[in-house]
Amino acid sequence: MSSTSATDGLGQHATLRVILISAAAALGGFLFGFDTAVINGAVDAIRAHFGLNAGEIGITVSCALLGSAVGAWYAGMLANRFGRVRTMQVAAVLLVAAAAGSGLAMAVWDLVLWRLVGGIGVGVASVIAPTYIAEVAPARIRGRLGSMQQLAIVLGIFAALLSDAWLAGAAGGAAEVLWLGLPAWRWMFLAAVTPALIYGLLVLGVPESPRHLVAKGRMADARVVLQKVLSMHSAAALDKKLGDIEASLRSEHKPRLRDLCSKGTGLLPVVWIGIALSVFQQFVGINVIFYYSATLWHSVGFSEADSFTITVVTSIVNVLVTLVAIALVDKIGRKPLLVIGSAGMAITLGVMAWCFSQAVGSGAELSLPGAVGMVALVAANAYVVFFGVSWGPVVWVLLGEMFPNRIRATALAVAASAQWLANFAITSTFPALAEMGLTFAYGLYAAFAVLSLVFVLRAVRETKGVELEDMHA
Repeated sequence: MSSTSATDGLGQHATLRVILISAAAALGGFLFGFDTAVINGAVDAIRAHFGLNAGEIGITVSCALLGSAVGAWYAGMLANRFGRVRTMQVAAVLLVAAAAGSGLAMAVWDLVLWRLVGGIGVGVASVIAPTYIAEVAPARIRGRLGSMQQLAIVLGIFAALLSDAWLAGAAGGAAEVLWLGLPAWRWMFLAAVTPALIYGLLVLGVPESPRHLVAKGRMADARVVLQKVLSMHSAAALDKKLGDIEASLRSEHKPRLRDLCSKGTGLLPVVWIGIALSVFQQFVGINVIFYYSATLWHSVGFSEADSFTITVVTSIVNVLVTLVAIALVDKIGRKPLLVIGSAGMAITLGVMAWCFSQAVGSGAELSLPGAVGMVALVAANAYVVFFGVSWGPVVWVLLGEMFPNRIRATALAVAASAQWLANFAITSTFPALAEMGLTFAYGLYAAFAVLSLVFVLRAVRETKGVELEDMHA
């Protein structure tokens, strides 16, 4: 089963088993991407079907993110009490139920309710996957395995947008009836049932995190997992690894929010850094591209079919650059990639703001003149490239590994909750900002990209190659 020729200082191997179980856990990221992006192709149809204004459609699109914040908040507590694997199973059940409920919703409040339920499942999965992967992966390749979470997210986004485009094309439009008397936009939601079921089945077969087992006093079980997952067969190496884990977890009380507090700053500095990373990841506006892009391109003169095609192409670009990030994160490091990403996003968002300032006409007649439309398309995809190679995967890698062992799950839950709230703020306000002017909206996101660059240079520390047991607050 071994798939590498080298070990690290503790005799840990990167086995095929650890890669496969990391991939299974990261499927939660696929559902994260799928469930949050699938509404992209349904926005206009939902707005027309329920007669919603800009504010109402903004809430309908973004309400799942409030559920995600709740799920992320409680995920750490659930994971510490019941284990990482059982918590992933709970997320799978919620996602199956929400996909079916959203597709069959009869009123807008019904749709909002089921999207909230799905959001809770997504929030739980978003916290547990990076935590679990970081806790089973050897330090030498932890960055690459941690990046699988983001790869799964962008693959989920791609699958959602591709299925949206195919379903809308098959029906002749998102609002048109497709099968069983249901319009295509309902099938867009129902399509999420299948990956949620697959996720639930796969996580039944992954072992519990050795760090959670040690925290529960199950040393023999933790030893077996380390032997199988990391191919550690040396008794001395196993004893040292278990001792390191036990020492890092040693505490007189169970993990709780109080552990994150500091007298001087309210929270430990490392927790503030985690929250800031999460907020900046969203405040650069990336999810506007993946939640509203079909509507956005349609609004500036592209046909519905062309808008779907552009959105799918953008998601393909996102997948490809995430693969590049996975190849680079353990070579270049986390901090340099974030610096490159922030600088690139600031420039490309600025170009997009300029492009939309050149728009002519108004309302349904709004369009980008001449070559400006192509410049906007290139800038939008370049922006996705810079995000996908940096802030997309690297933030999840950092959140999974930067916190000390005894507070990791709880601190990650707080940081992920902040991320979902920031995502909600950006996503729910975009329709209103767009009505004010796309130049203002993208100019605002460009300003946040500049601030993110300053933050990384001043506050973020490199974690490449550092053992989790050596992370400090």
